[in-house]
Amino acid sequence: MVKDPRMGAYMIGVVSTRYSVHPQTLRLYEREGLLCPSRTEGKTRLYSDEDLERLEFILNLTRDLGVNLAGVEVVLTLRDRLDRLQEDLERMAQALEAAGIKDVPRPAPSTGLVKLTPQGLRKRS
Repeated sequence: MVKDPRMGAYMIGVVSTRYSVHPQTLRLYEREGLLCPSRTEGKTRLYSDEDLERLEFILNLTRDLGVNLAGVEVVLTLRDRLDRLQEDLERMAQALEAAGIKDVPRPAPSTGLVKLTPQGLRKRS
């Protein structure tokens, strides 16, 4: 099934209103490489559900924890690297099982979603 690229896509005005963020802030996040919304042929930014999850994470870091944009970039880079490592570990476990090696420890499934609170990290339910 082919997914319609317009489904789950929100324009900058809708996103800025929904999250109480000025559109210039969203543009800044894009310039800094923190968000990468897709674009229409007319160059209109379209934010996917995945972009919105990333934006929520950024806003939690900046608003709730007071992390500056340089810190946000570091945290996002580490989070992306951790996701890639998790995928690599899963592929290696599958390869070992395919080779007939039994009792391969499996990594715990990860949603990749955590909520940062002033008390620390908390998994989202």
